[in-house]
Amino acid sequence: MYTALTWSARICAVVGYVATAVACAWLLGMAALAPPHTVPLVWGGVAATCAVVRTAALWGVRSVKPRVSLAKPASASRYDQAMVDLSFDNSPSWVKARTCGMWALVAFAAGALFVPVVSGSPGQTISALQKAGATVSTAVVVEAPSSVEKDLSEDIVRGYYANLVVSVPDGPGRLSVHRAYTRDRPHQGASVEVLWSPSAPRIGGVVHERRDLHLYAQPRWEAFPDSAGGRDALFALIIVTFVGLVIGLLITLGSDSEALQELAWSPVAQTVRAVVIVGLYLAWLPMLTAHKLSGLTGLFAASGFMTVLLVYCFTSVRAIGEG
Repeated sequence: MYTALTWSARICAVVGYVATAVACAWLLGMAALAPPHTVPLVWGGVAATCAVVRTAALWGVRSVKPRVSLAKPASASRYDQAMVDLSFDNSPSWVKARTCGMWALVAFAAGALFVPVVSGSPGQTISALQKAGATVSTAVVVEAPSSVEKDLSEDIVRGYYANLVVSVPDGPGRLSVHRAYTRDRPHQGASVEVLWSPSAPRIGGVVHERRDLHLYAQPRWEAFPDSAGGRDALFALIIVTFVGLVIGLLITLGSDSEALQELAWSPVAQTVRAVVIVGLYLAWLPMLTAHKLSGLTGLFAASGFMTVLLVYCFTSVRAIGEG
């Protein structure tokens, strides 16, 4: 039973690592895709399941012997020796390298969870247009814009939101566009690119000059498209990942290798982490499956990048103290 539990914990750690990496990598390029998002849905589920199974296995290991030690005491029992053998290589360099690898994934996952928050989801109108067969055309504003609002950033005007009525060549003479976004103040007679569906003009259109509408017309996985939204997403990934890597490096270098080994096999710490992993997966389920988010669930999902970093830091405090 002991051998089965330790190998279950090891296998779940490896499979969960890979599954998390795949699911988070997919988040980087799904901005133009309409849900459901099968890849992060499946691989995220695998990662959450592995976290739960690994935690259960660690509690089983704890029932045999609670303490994980890198060095065998002079009067060690057979259980003491078994706990020393939990790792393939108990050298301090290997323990710290493994911990750095874990933090690399944590940092990347936090950055990946932040990317959809920055780039946003396609929205119901774009999803409906994609299902109906979307295309991009150059249209002309045929009426005076209404409900014009400035998009301000530190008192600098980045663009304008407005409701437009446009005329599409070889298409409808009047196509409604709600909350169109343009860099310059819109006016009657201006030309804009509009995303619309020839088979369903009743849906209306989408105008957004900070997004690559052609990517929505031919939806595909593409990380960081050449648009303002893509550049913002890339910047967000770099910043959050860098912060996570720095935190992980400081924790790893400032902790004793034996404390890091104990942390890796601690059922208490890993339970806390597993709860967060499962909670974030459940919070993201509505977005991945085209269901509406509730207020608290949406807030938890949106703050997932911060939650991941804070929880992993919190559960590593003991190891830092023993550095």
